[in-house]
Amino acid sequence: MTTLAIAANGLRKSYGDKTVLDGVDLTVPEGTIFALLGPNGAGKTTAVKILSTLITADAGDIHIGGHDLTADPQAVRAGIGVTGQFSAVDGLITGEENMLLMADLHHLSKAEGRRSAAELLERFDLTDAAKKPASTYSGGMKRRLDLAMTLVGNPRIIFLDEPTTGLDPRSRHNMWQIIRQLVSDGVTVFLTTQYLEEADELADRIAVLHDGRIAAEGTADELKRLIPGGHIRLRFTDPTAYQSAATALGEVTRHDESLSLQIPSGGSQRELRAILDWLDASGIEADELTVHTPDLDDVFFALTGSAKVPTQPNQPNQSKENVR
Repeated sequence: MTTLAIAANGLRKSYGDKTVLDGVDLTVPEGTIFALLGPNGAGKTTAVKILSTLITADAGDIHIGGHDLTADPQAVRAGIGVTGQFSAVDGLITGEENMLLMADLHHLSKAEGRRSAAELLERFDLTDAAKKPASTYSGGMKRRLDLAMTLVGNPRIIFLDEPTTGLDPRSRHNMWQIIRQLVSDGVTVFLTTQYLEEADELADRIAVLHDGRIAAEGTADELKRLIPGGHIRLRFTDPTAYQSAATALGEVTRHDESLSLQIPSGGSQRELRAILDWLDASGIEADELTVHTPDLDDVFFALTGSAKVPTQPNQPNQSKENVR
């Protein structure tokens, strides 16, 4: 049986007459990455704060690492780490001193604290900067130091609340590699993010939070299949070939100016092979074949009806295959 690192049922939280979380259920198996998506103000950070014992829920049954959060919050705190949207790094002291401060807060002996600090600074490629004030660190270095501080005490469940916001693409990818390594070591990661490609890249399961409720949950592929609009596009340079294909295929969307046809498709290998076989059998040559499938951006927009959240640069939203 799958062991759950996080199990929350009927999670509710209101501030005055504003309901932020309205009966949210969340389950996260051990050793996996779970991503919680939602527009600004959807309640993502509130959920993280409740699950990490920083604030209390109005209602809900919550177990973290096998411990009842209400009955034994101290046991929960002992097994988790939290990295928030805003860095907990103290810029007035060095990176090493930040790490040793965390070791003291975890009641580690001085020898154990120094050993843990040295190991984590090396793991996060911060050894050369360890003696420098953290105020001199780049944004990516500060986020790595922040996460390294979170790992003091060896937590098995980590909450990352928008951990890569404001980072450049290289620093973001470096953070992704660190997160993957944590999970490969058996750590469970609960991630909130506004970057949809980040969730697509990292998460085993994704939930979309909207109006205080979970609008949908599943793997990235499962969520993408919820949204219609996938299609195969054939583009021609020969008008005769274009007209022949349009007539023969029938149920297609024509784009006469660009000499392209749009065929509804879920993007499966079987559907793609059928189109290729038909082109070969008919002797019609398409100059380009492109498979378009809904991405998480489409899913998010359809489920929340809000403005699209930021996407990362230079990330293609479609796969292409040219046919000659």
